Amino acid sequence: MFQRASTRRLALLVLVVTLLSGCSPLGGSPTAGDVEKPSIRVAILTTVDLAPLWLAQEGGYFAAEGLDVQTDVGASGQETLTRMAGGQDDLALSTYTLFFLAKSSGSADVKLVADATSASPRSNEVVTVPNSPVKTVEDLNGKRIAISSKNAASDVLTQSVMRDHGVGTDKVQWVPMPLPEMGTALAQGRVDAAYQPEPFLTQSAKTAGAYPVIDAASGSTQAFPLTGYGATAKWVKEHPKTLRAFQRAMLNATRAAVDRARVEPLVVRNARVDQDIASLMVMPTFGSTLDARRIQRVPDLLQQLGVIQAKLDASSMIAPQASTR
Repeated sequence: MFQRASTRRLALLVLVVTLLSGCSPLGGSPTAGDVEKPSIRVAILTTVDLAPLWLAQEGGYFAAEGLDVQTDVGASGQETLTRMAGGQDDLALSTYTLFFLAKSSGSADVKLVADATSASPRSNEVVTVPNSPVKTVEDLNGKRIAISSKNAASDVLTQSVMRDHGVGTDKVQWVPMPLPEMGTALAQGRVDAAYQPEPFLTQSAKTAGAYPVIDAASGSTQAFPLTGYGATAKWVKEHPKTLRAFQRAMLNATRAAVDRARVEPLVVRNARVDQDIASLMVMPTFGSTLDARRIQRVPDLLQQLGVIQAKLDASSMIAPQASTR
């Protein structure tokens, strides 16, 4: 009798502590009531970089954290950043170069929320086609090069590899255009070369006969941080629990994304590429938790290229990082 009463009191104590702490007895994920904003919108680009986010949506990682995450597709990293900064979306996937440029110019008070990708060998290349005057990296200056947007990773990494090979960039005609249009532009001779990430890289090889001029993630940009998720400082301050829930879901999904068999079907459905392209493409290196020393490479390169004038401290822009339980 005494033992049963003690057991009941212990159970009651656990329940009270659980209710007060807002956690499950096992330390599991929060419920929707724990986050300030259960339904959030993320501005995205339709690239392979989104594989962990798609996995978090379809695999239930967001739902486990009490989040309903909707996506808003933009044509470029500049567009997704603009939508986030203007309040149309809560978070944005963009290139780190644009996040740092926005901070440097004062156009947006950006906080980096989570990592997304770094360049792996042959996952981001400057490509050409057989009828183009560009045959080697030395031919790039003075030519028309397609990029996703000015000062995006496509622009900065192309400039960096050209500089590494002693090739000037003063006469390049940079041609901003959506990534899906670059293969056609190459085939029609409207541009001479293009910066292509996956899956567009493999897609352009198949449809336009595109082939690599130079690996954009080589030399100074080897394993370079490419994309991440950002929000405004105001949003981060007002939604700390939502932020941590998003980070935990992305961390768990990124760990699961090492299984290529789980990633390829997501790319086929969401990036709308053929299965044969999904099976051939080179995956970037997926990440989630931000490391200030690694991310510092981005503003340092921007300063070296003269894109920004003053040194920026990456650590000051990184939002508090959550860990899984």
